[in-house]
Amino acid sequence: MKLLTSIYLLATAASAASVGLNKRESPLDIKLQMVSNTGVKATITNTGTSSLKVFKTGTFLDSAPVEKVKVYQGKSKVAFGGARLRVSTAHLEEEAFQTIAAGETVEADFDIGELHDLSIGGAFDIFSEGAMSYAVDNSTKITGVVPFSTNLMSAKIDGVEAAKVFSTFHMKRQEVQDDCTGTELSQTTNAINACAALAEEAASVAQSDDSKLEEYFKNTDSSTRSYVVDVFNKIASECGSTTSGAAYYCSDVYGACSNGVLAYTLPSQDYMVNCPLFFSALEPTSSVCHDQDQQTTALHETTHLTEVAGTEDYNGYGYEFVQSLSAEQNLNHADTYTLFAQSIFANC
Repeated sequence: MKLLTSIYLLATAASAASVGLNKRESPLDIKLQMVSNTGVKATITNTGTSSLKVFKTGTFLDSAPVEKVKVYQGKSKVAFGGARLRVSTAHLEEEAFQTIAAGETVEADFDIGELHDLSIGGAFDIFSEGAMSYAVDNSTKITGVVPFSTNLMSAKIDGVEAAKVFSTFHMKRQEVQDDCTGTELSQTTNAINACAALAEEAASVAQSDDSKLEEYFKNTDSSTRSYVVDVFNKIASECGSTTSGAAYYCSDVYGACSNGVLAYTLPSQDYMVNCPLFFSALEPTSSVCHDQDQQTTALHETTHLTEVAGTEDYNGYGYEFVQSLSAEQNLNHADTYTLFAQSIFANC
């Protein structure tokens, strides 16, 4: 990947897969409804018996350009044009959370036309499923996740009006920005170089260690092994250069560095961004099992690149979340690759 000093921002598209976490009881009841041509309202109700302090980043409650819903026309998924995040599981602030009391309903409005090109118009299906992280009262430490699945909503959209929304949103983001310098440049360069070494070692272990492959990817068959090894080899190749490949930035060129975000990727536009928290909260490396650091954050973001793996986050990070996914989902989950590589470095 390459470090650049300026960029004209455009929209991005990213491959995605339906989430479908292992089904279990959830206190979250989320319903979607159309409120304008491309405007959507999410009604979020806590049906449980106790309050829920949810982490807003990357969810319906986040104002950043994140994937709140999936949009389909027929069997074809409409490409998502926003950011893929890596979110810190520590160093969070109170404003990153919202408490929903038992029985309380909160609403969130957003426009699907901003991050999906719906200019073709016609009938579309919209839904979302995934999970929200939460903390206990008087704490900002993530202690668990609750799954959710919305209703499947159908909408007939005026393509001409939708095109105006899409173009207006992205035109205001077409700016030239200065970027990585000084210590931010050296830390980013070191993280990229370390990412390459991590990925090379991970590819070697994935090729030979059945127990490690089973632990993180829940399979040791030849197709799983081949796919995982190939992804790590692609990561090693991408991180093997700071003068070619995808661009890497140190300023918030897309406006996605909301509370708790360490870094993000715009997949089809081939660039990654380190947020201020990357430099202030992360050590270059960590030998604590399943910890977050700069080298694994670079690896995490690299997996999001379309030419590497086009992974998703499913709104979930950390070892516990990795274990909650199915084998198929692990193959498309950024933090699964990240924690696999980190566990080798930390001798977990």
